[in-house]
Amino acid sequence: MSSHREAPEISKDPVADSTDVYAFVSPDKPDTVTLIANYVPLQSPAGGPNFYEFGDDVLYSIHIDNDGDGRAEISYDFEFTTEVHNPNTFLYNTGPIQALNSSNWNRRQFYTVTRTSKDGRRQQLGQHLPCTPCNIGPLSTPNYASLASSAVQDLGGKRRVFCGQRAEGFYVDLGAIFDLLDPRPFADAHAHFGLSKFPQSGSGVNATKNLNVHTIALQVPIGDLTLGGYVGGNVSDPRATIGVWTSASRQRVRMLDSERNNTWSTGPYRQVSRLANPLFNEVIVPMGQKDFWNTQSPDGDARFAKFVANPEVAGLLPGLFPGVFPNLDVLNKSGKVRADLLAILLTGIPGGLIPGFQNYTGKVQADLMRLNTAIRPSTHPSIYGLLGGDLAGFPNGRRVFDDVVAIELRAIAGATYALVDKTFTPDAAAAQVDDGVTPEDLNVSYLGQFPYLGTPSDGFHTPSE
Repeated sequence: MSSHREAPEISKDPVADSTDVYAFVSPDKPDTVTLIANYVPLQSPAGGPNFYEFGDDVLYSIHIDNDGDGRAEISYDFEFTTEVHNPNTFLYNTGPIQALNSSNWNRRQFYTVTRTSKDGRRQQLGQHLPCTPCNIGPLSTPNYASLASSAVQDLGGKRRVFCGQRAEGFYVDLGAIFDLLDPRPFADAHAHFGLSKFPQSGSGVNATKNLNVHTIALQVPIGDLTLGGYVGGNVSDPRATIGVWTSASRQRVRMLDSERNNTWSTGPYRQVSRLANPLFNEVIVPMGQKDFWNTQSPDGDARFAKFVANPEVAGLLPGLFPGVFPNLDVLNKSGKVRADLLAILLTGIPGGLIPGFQNYTGKVQADLMRLNTAIRPSTHPSIYGLLGGDLAGFPNGRRVFDDVVAIELRAIAGATYALVDKTFTPDAAAAQVDDGVTPEDLNVSYLGQFPYLGTPSDGFHTPSE
């Protein structure tokens, strides 16, 4: 959660496990869009001697749909290679790493980024670009923030890229959510299943505090992504809205070389992971179809629409919290489809429902992170995005600080159903349900500039709590 270990098979393959996708108009460079895809979830900072890295045998991609067909018109592909300076030591580094070309850094990663268009044309934007090392500690990585800053690569034409370790920017009370959906702020109202001892209400606990991820971040001009290169300010123009998702793919054949004690891969690539909207596969898609969902293209997501139209969590809330969600209970029992959730997650929100806003991509149902690029960054952002009156926030794209858990829980609880049915009155609790965690519960602050996610926690200083 948002998509950490969300399906049985990908939970066994962390280097290909996409954890979060972010897409937003860059607040400090509003003529550009920033795209971020995180991988390798739940990294303990003290992860030596084999510290975390991208997979040399994984093809990582960020895809853009700009014509509403649920297929990629543009893809940015990232391929990584690892170089070992001295194979005769067990050490990741043999002294302080004070530059990306330091001879003390024994296991370095480099990457190539290629832009592929729908017609198959490929443009290599950068090659043999250096990743950052992991943040090991004050002796090994003594000035990590500066080191990481030097890994931001200029690709020309206002295009920048960064690949490497970052602090986990997603916050969530995993322990409470998966303990039979018992958010700590609402624990006293939980049904408790007749148990004599049970949790009491209290503050949320951020399960991802002090953990790290591996980030692929790209910043490009708006016109690089939109249909026909549209860069206008008309929010109603369909050309302003793009759909974003990420994927990871592996080659079909993997061989073990017993003589060299190594593996190699060959053959065409097969997608093993994808992600757009947070929590989609994690919470909405049922267990038996999660692995299948990860292998599919968004243009086929109509087959999963029934799980959005009647989400399992919405059906559970009235029973788990007796008397708290009576209106939601009536809505559930009416059998009406959740047109609000279908719009938010699968088609985008059409014009006319929210004043001054739309991110509708058409009738094709596809799980995409939809971003209306004509909406400028907010001068007073709300972590609750659209629910907080902030049109620049989730589900209009997603910024690194947006509280997507609270937003989606509230939407599922009925807070957004009145947009499509004016006769419906959301329960009072629908606007308040929350896991009790905010950016204040992070150990590391976000950055005010690209790549926006903060300096990763290091293994020496990070508490073991």
